[in-house]
Amino acid sequence: MKAINFNPVDFEPVRQIALQFPDSSDSLSHYDTPSVKIKKNLLCRLHENGEWIAIRTDFESRERFLEEYPESCFITPHYKEYPYICLYVNSYSKELLKEVLETGFNAINEKKRK
Repeated sequence: MKAINFNPVDFEPVRQIALQFPDSSDSLSHYDTPSVKIKKNLLCRLHENGEWIAIRTDFESRERFLEEYPESCFITPHYKEYPYICLYVNSYSKELLKEVLETGFNAINEKKRK
């Protein structure tokens, strides 16, 4: 059985920034965890274990974030093949959070243009 133990308050700083993007909206993801979508594309969500947040990015930016911010950023085996990065709850600066969310927003919009 999966550990489902999250506090929506931990997602609030992410939500505040993510909802500033055009076409963004509050949503619920797996196990009713809070998330933000751009139209129907997942931008970010709080993981059901409450320990981290998955955020859409691109593979190139992900490598850079993993290298530059090892104290905040990591990747799980599940996300290895997907353009997402994980940030530990309450471990990131607002600047890093904004930058990661922007790469995700841009990646979603790039995908739509193709």
